[in-house]
Amino acid sequence: MSAGMTSRERVLAAIDHKTPDRVPVDLGSNPSSGISATAYARLRDHLGVKTGGTLVYDVVQQLAQPEEWALDRLGVDVVDLGRTFNTKDEDWYDVTLASGDRAKYPAWFRPERDADGSWIARHADGTIIARQPVSAAFYDETCFPLMDYWPADWRAGWSGLDAAMGKVLWSALVHSPWDNAGKPGFWERLRANALELRRTSDRAIMVVVGCNLFEWGTFLRRIDNFLVDLLLEPEKVESLLDALMERHLATLEKVCAAVGDVADVIRFGDDLGTDTGPFMKPETYRELFKPRHRILCDFVRGHSNMRTFLHSCGSIDLVIPDLIEAGFQILNPVQTNARGMEPERLKRDFGKDVTFWGGGIDTRVVLNHGTPAEVRAQALERLEIFAPGGGYIFNTVHNILPDVPPENVVALFDAVREFNGTRSGQ
Repeated sequence: MSAGMTSRERVLAAIDHKTPDRVPVDLGSNPSSGISATAYARLRDHLGVKTGGTLVYDVVQQLAQPEEWALDRLGVDVVDLGRTFNTKDEDWYDVTLASGDRAKYPAWFRPERDADGSWIARHADGTIIARQPVSAAFYDETCFPLMDYWPADWRAGWSGLDAAMGKVLWSALVHSPWDNAGKPGFWERLRANALELRRTSDRAIMVVVGCNLFEWGTFLRRIDNFLVDLLLEPEKVESLLDALMERHLATLEKVCAAVGDVADVIRFGDDLGTDTGPFMKPETYRELFKPRHRILCDFVRGHSNMRTFLHSCGSIDLVIPDLIEAGFQILNPVQTNARGMEPERLKRDFGKDVTFWGGGIDTRVVLNHGTPAEVRAQALERLEIFAPGGGYIFNTVHNILPDVPPENVVALFDAVREFNGTRSGQ
């Protein structure tokens, strides 16, 4: 066991399957490891925090950006590079969330109240691209630009793809820094911000890029159509994937050039699993997606020092060996309540080959409905399973949802502190 590590050293040691001085902790380094604005506002009230406020940096999922006091209080070891953008008061404005809690939205996000009381977000051309139903905690995608249309060949320079992608909720309403990406000097600013963050903080730095493949098909075509496409139109799917890869590689080239020697982890996303198994046969993943995932990971490895992180929900155990072979070093959120994703089995079968980032507590039942004692017990149990030998970053199974009591949030991170103080490094 190493002693006296910085947060960055701790995270990198764990990813490299070395035993750190304590188990690293994440909250909010990416939009799948965070906390809802409602839960965060109530945590602030519970702890008597009077300064600052609740910044909703991810408007789709209504996630809060953890403030410095929260990172310190909860022992967080990694942060999102995006927090270095939208840092001025004029970048935000006051809102009241559906829960009644006060928060701030980024200035560029201006939803409208519909006649039925729901909130809608529009594209620049007026198309409604997202809707938050009355009393709901998230925005739902409502625009699927290519649901009824397949171009003859995506690779033939079809000009409509970028316009279609721009209309999709997940592209139009992305969180910072990418809402700044079209501004002059963005890439220079991204590098300057990363260098300043590294100078002023010893926490590991994550840059979120997405570069989704399967998910972009579902965003553009709607998930039911795209799942049928995988079976009936594989050649057209490959054509779409190649067009997406062209764009993703261009993005990765810029990201690696700007921060590849500064950021520590690069986060990709592609939800491949349901509660009961993958969305597709493993053979389909291996034919259509694995070769392209390998190209993305190889590019990062060849042009940066960053570790590759994949967010993929659900039951993905049947393709974990393929994800490892594709080059992903980290898997998140480790959905332990899905079939085949039992913590003991994951650690035994894959713990030497991939780092698990998540799985620290069930967010569907235990964290939101359990007592603080039950939260503590499950967190300690998961740490006992995942922590030995490194290869583990503590985080919840996906985001902390709005109905989680603040007492349970405190109990969760206090349990990690307890484990780290008494049993870490066994």
